[in-house]
Amino acid sequence: MKVSGFSFIRNAVKYDYPIIEAIQSVLPLCDEFVIAVGNSEDDTLKLIQSIGSDKIRIIETVWDDSLREGGRVLAIETDKALAAVAPDSDWAFYIQGDEVLHEKYLPAIREAMLRYKDDPAVEGLLLNYLHFYGSYRYVGDSRRWYRREIRIIRNNGNILAYRDAQGFRTRDNQKLGVKLINATMYHYGWVKPPEKQVDKLSNFGRYWHDDAHMARSREELKEFDYREVDSLAFFEGTHPAVMQPRIDRMNWQFDFDIRQKKLSFKNRFLKAIENLTGWRVGEYRNYKLL
Repeated sequence: MKVSGFSFIRNAVKYDYPIIEAIQSVLPLCDEFVIAVGNSEDDTLKLIQSIGSDKIRIIETVWDDSLREGGRVLAIETDKALAAVAPDSDWAFYIQGDEVLHEKYLPAIREAMLRYKDDPAVEGLLLNYLHFYGSYRYVGDSRRWYRREIRIIRNNGNILAYRDAQGFRTRDNQKLGVKLINATMYHYGWVKPPEKQVDKLSNFGRYWHDDAHMARSREELKEFDYREVDSLAFFEGTHPAVMQPRIDRMNWQFDFDIRQKKLSFKNRFLKAIENLTGWRVGEYRNYKLL
């Protein structure tokens, strides 16, 4: 079995993305890792080169900054990396620049890739998600956070990133047939120094919105506060080992009373159903669960 990892990144230093940790976390599963490094305003290229693994293959790309709708440019950059993976790889493992895989899930993922390697009906593998927020101590537990996403796809040349690259579909826009596996991706996109979070949100929004909308958003972001969140829970597990140095460098304080819930009656009711049954009513699923 051959596995290629792939991702894209731009301005990783400027916006404090844990891209090194992301790549290192999946590298044990990969025979190669293709990273599309976009034209950056910082030392992102040098940062990626510093990993020093012979598995890493860098392709340099130029982003189309004129694309201002639906985060489409993110899918295009994802597809550039995917197109560059070795054609003889069985699986392609996608990870975004703010996602990290815990090492405890490596055996389960490897076993699942082996089990379904020769089953063409399985076009992808679905992972669970934890979304950290404000600090490394809290996770979002409301319906606003997606629970699962496809991160491993069959390398058959017929799959592309969908919309803003949160997931994948076939070239003719069909949902992938997937198996849910016993593994969880840790998403750290909402854990940054507050000023870095403001910078990232101010920049990132332009891939969805025009300049007038972004001007209004920048004024609102000046008042950004991690405490303005609907519902959080304590995280009681361990973080991926590759994240520990970053966690040790944390230089801001965020405390939150997890009893505080800013949820409508409807969302309280739906959350109670999910907590009791595991069923998320009305959940958006960009996949077909096999």
